[in-house]
Amino acid sequence: MNIVKRLYDWVLSWGNSRWGALALFVLAFAESSFFPIPPDVLLIALCLGAVTRSFRYAAICLAGSILGAIGGYAIGYFLWQNGAGEYTALANWFFANVFSEESFLEVKHLYDEWNFWIVFTAGFTPLPYKLFTITGGLFHINFVMFILASIISRGMRFFLIGGLIWKFGAPIKTFIDKYFNLLAIAFTVLLIGSFILVGKFL
Repeated sequence: MNIVKRLYDWVLSWGNSRWGALALFVLAFAESSFFPIPPDVLLIALCLGAVTRSFRYAAICLAGSILGAIGGYAIGYFLWQNGAGEYTALANWFFANVFSEESFLEVKHLYDEWNFWIVFTAGFTPLPYKLFTITGGLFHINFVMFILASIISRGMRFFLIGGLIWKFGAPIKTFIDKYFNLLAIAFTVLLIGSFILVGKFL
């Protein structure tokens, strides 16, 4: 926990740097494949420091995240298993440091049942997005669908944060910290539930 706290503080420190926008791009890229701290942390700090640039920062965050998602997909597609179908050293490092093998294998069943929606859910909610980008590549899910779901979900998340700060300024930060993830989960459940219900009546 101390390591995570130090990483969190280090990420926040870039909010006061002239290289903050670049750091946001790199962080969003890395978080999509291996880094544990979500880019929202730095996105909020940068938006609060320059409210009028909130949508610009959201766009930077989205670009970094989507490119990172492509990187994560490539890791799963090309580097996760060797020719004999065994895990590579890179895969074992991820299992030891980023996410468990059990979580990894459970995602396969989620893809089989939900496809587009599981990528959307991972991109918009607090689920570990990196787990789904890498498994997406390993399980060879449709790449166009993967990118489309990622752009929509990540774009909604980052631009919603940027929009709230642009509209309400610093007072909204406490609300975002406390309730944003819960509201994101609730919205996703209602959205997916609505499509399922519509599908049953068509």
